[in-house]
Amino acid sequence: MYIARNIEKHFKSSSHFFPVMLLTGARQVGKTTFLRHIAGKKRKYVTLDDPLNCQNAKNDPRSFLQNFSPPVMIDEIQYAPELLPYIKMIVDEDRSPGSFWLTGSQQFHMMKGVSESLAGRVGIVDLMGLSNRECQSLSSSPFLPETFTCSSKMKQLSVPEFYARIWQGSFPQIALGSAAHWQSFYSSYVQTYLERDVRALTQVGDINRFLNFLRAAAARTGSLLNYSDLSRDADISVPTAKSWLSILQASGLVYLLHPYYRNITRRIVQTPKLYFMDTGLCAYLTEWKTPDVLAAGAMAGAFFESWCFAEIMKSYCHNGQQAPFYFYRDHNLREVDLIIEQNGTLYPVEFKKTASPKSDDAKNFIALKQLKMPIGMGAVVCLYPKITKLRDDCRIIPAPML
Repeated sequence: MYIARNIEKHFKSSSHFFPVMLLTGARQVGKTTFLRHIAGKKRKYVTLDDPLNCQNAKNDPRSFLQNFSPPVMIDEIQYAPELLPYIKMIVDEDRSPGSFWLTGSQQFHMMKGVSESLAGRVGIVDLMGLSNRECQSLSSSPFLPETFTCSSKMKQLSVPEFYARIWQGSFPQIALGSAAHWQSFYSSYVQTYLERDVRALTQVGDINRFLNFLRAAAARTGSLLNYSDLSRDADISVPTAKSWLSILQASGLVYLLHPYYRNITRRIVQTPKLYFMDTGLCAYLTEWKTPDVLAAGAMAGAFFESWCFAEIMKSYCHNGQQAPFYFYRDHNLREVDLIIEQNGTLYPVEFKKTASPKSDDAKNFIALKQLKMPIGMGAVVCLYPKITKLRDDCRIIPAPML
């Protein structure tokens, strides 16, 4: 069963402009399935996951591209970056839009090669896991508290059903399949990631130690990132923790949310928050074996926040928009979970794992006034079943409707 992806409109539009399109994203988010579906029979297809194809592409890129001439889709381009300069030469001679469709995991070496060889010639689009709305065959627009609406066709999830969705995760193979295969899917995913992506990205001598680091990072989803604590728990140095975390970022597994400062330099140097982009993978790494155990466990709030954040991120990413996201924290420890900046206005969002939100849940929104920026409608995203006003400057948004 194919699930329509909200990114389709943006990808097709970009493909009518750029001669090369690169679809990036974590492993198993559905990149190949999506492109093969929208391409139909109109373009050739070749995957560099095949060792013979990969060897031919690396050893004789010119002949390879003669055999697979445009329009063509080349899967897993990161395995043969030698193709990129030759693709550049072809599109410089003929800049027909959409000549090459490429897929690849977001990796340092691949993106460096793309930047150097295809600058100005390539449209880069990122695909994340299935969104909550995609799972229900519904479209979405970039989330803003004041414009958010819910389709009458959206299934009203109970709290147990909602936590089952959080626990199951957003990789299509498991999100649309049977929960009975949850353990084996994520076990295989982690093993493949460690053996292929991690070894390809850096010289990690001890894969078991990297796995311990991965688990320590997962245990911190939705939390401020303290490199010293992370490195201590993973038994590695702080520089190694920073290096390995950049691997998780490049692989599309985690996102670092930076604090909001009007001074951009300060945003970069201050402590970020860490979010795992797939809560199913995070639950596997932190050993929450069932949805019920997760919902009742000590990390239930962190998983709730991580899932909500990822869904809001998908609403921007899958519409081809950059996510203008930050969080707020001041010296008085007043914190706002998420700030969305749009057209010079700040929209505050709080994530609360409660079915009975109170006005106090948005009390820290007032702290944003010291930023001397226009403050738009805020939101408390929670488990209350209906969209309604909490107060004049804040709406209640049910998390299962994201």
